[in-house]
Amino acid sequence: MKKKKNNLRNRETNIISFVFVGLFMIMIIYVCIFNIKDATQLINNPYNKRIDNQSFKVVRGDILSADGKILATTETDEEGNEIRVYPFGDIYCHSVGFCSNVKMGVESSENYYLLSESDNIFDQISTDLSGEKAKGHNVYTTLDSKLQEAAYYAMGDNKGAVIAMEPSTGKILCMVSNPAFDPNDVDEEYKEWLNYESADSVLLNRATQGLYPPGSTFKILTALEYVRENKSSYRDFEYVCDGSDYEEGGTIIPCADGKEHGHQNLVEAFANSCNSAFSHIGANLNKRSFSNLCYTFMFNKYIPVEFEYSMSSFVLDENSGVSECQETAMGQGKTMISPLHNLMIVSTVANKGTMMTPYIVDRVEDYNGRCVEQKTPSSIDVLMNEEEVGYITECMEAVVDSGTGTAFRWTSYDVAGKTGSAQYDESGNVHSWFVGFADTENPSIAISVVLEGGYSGSSAQYVAKKVFDAYFS
Repeated sequence: MKKKKNNLRNRETNIISFVFVGLFMIMIIYVCIFNIKDATQLINNPYNKRIDNQSFKVVRGDILSADGKILATTETDEEGNEIRVYPFGDIYCHSVGFCSNVKMGVESSENYYLLSESDNIFDQISTDLSGEKAKGHNVYTTLDSKLQEAAYYAMGDNKGAVIAMEPSTGKILCMVSNPAFDPNDVDEEYKEWLNYESADSVLLNRATQGLYPPGSTFKILTALEYVRENKSSYRDFEYVCDGSDYEEGGTIIPCADGKEHGHQNLVEAFANSCNSAFSHIGANLNKRSFSNLCYTFMFNKYIPVEFEYSMSSFVLDENSGVSECQETAMGQGKTMISPLHNLMIVSTVANKGTMMTPYIVDRVEDYNGRCVEQKTPSSIDVLMNEEEVGYITECMEAVVDSGTGTAFRWTSYDVAGKTGSAQYDESGNVHSWFVGFADTENPSIAISVVLEGGYSGSSAQYVAKKVFDAYFS
């Protein structure tokens, strides 16, 4: 009897031990997951006041361009007050952001590092003994000052955005959104900026948060879907354009200005941006397959970036009608996309089918120049094979050589691209798009430009050309 009681006690003790060991292991796993996945997000959360309290003993670090120009710094006035200064005014406003009232841009995403002092214990002791504030870490962005200024001035007074990146790494080389604001005036003007109507909002980063119908730039994905559904015969595609297309059960889709393109193969239809041909293609594509392709290209999905953005949407499904298929294939319909996302798609073509994660911070250094954190490129997925990349690139080169991309006919560098005009209301007003990359043999820069309807001067491709000109000069 005594032995049975001992066995029972041992069993109970073992069960309790296993429960506590299990709880302990769960806690260890949670701590590991938190530090790897969630710690940075929590630390940089704008509602985390513990980090901001560091400003009482740490002077906020500088933010710099890739070529070493100071984009944000902390100065002290005659009364000893610290003032955050942005030497370039509104040129970098959406990318660098500000840190008063609320935080945005790099000022927000790198708040923890900007208010972190050196890890060197001797530096910390020296600062404590002297009674002076420690100096925060400096953040080096991936932004190229020459390209940033070229993009800013090329936009002029037009609303819209320019964003460019290195397709092989994901480094963002420039990011401009217009209308802009001067972050030096944030304390006086912030409440007024909040009251602007959405169409005139200066706080919206149109490069990453703006959503637009993609227009004919979407024909990149439509053409890719057609290639995949017709692996052995896509080069045999033929269509005779008489200025418009009608599909049974659908609607009439006109080409721009009712232009008759005549006999078109797929490369020619892409180069000439023939809406009729792509309307015909769209009406006959497999809707489920097309939807799956767009999903793999990050529509209706979260993009793994460290800055604010808006999710692009693609709503075509098996229940969609013929008219919606026609419109979607040519970049109209209900599809909405950000300039950032359009850049990722064209960069995937430039990078031989691999989509890279865009990033805007290159590294963090302490005030002595010691590297605290170095960002490294990361891929999202391989989305295209070699044959698909080669053919879509051929189509995009034809846009420049013989189609609608007339801005790049006589440049010293070779460009592959796609123009687009996206109607956004019933009056016929359009946004102007251009996406592309250069040099085509060894692409080192990809770009996405959108000019909102009512733009003046040249279209989006001419804005892109000025950025490319600056890059290759």
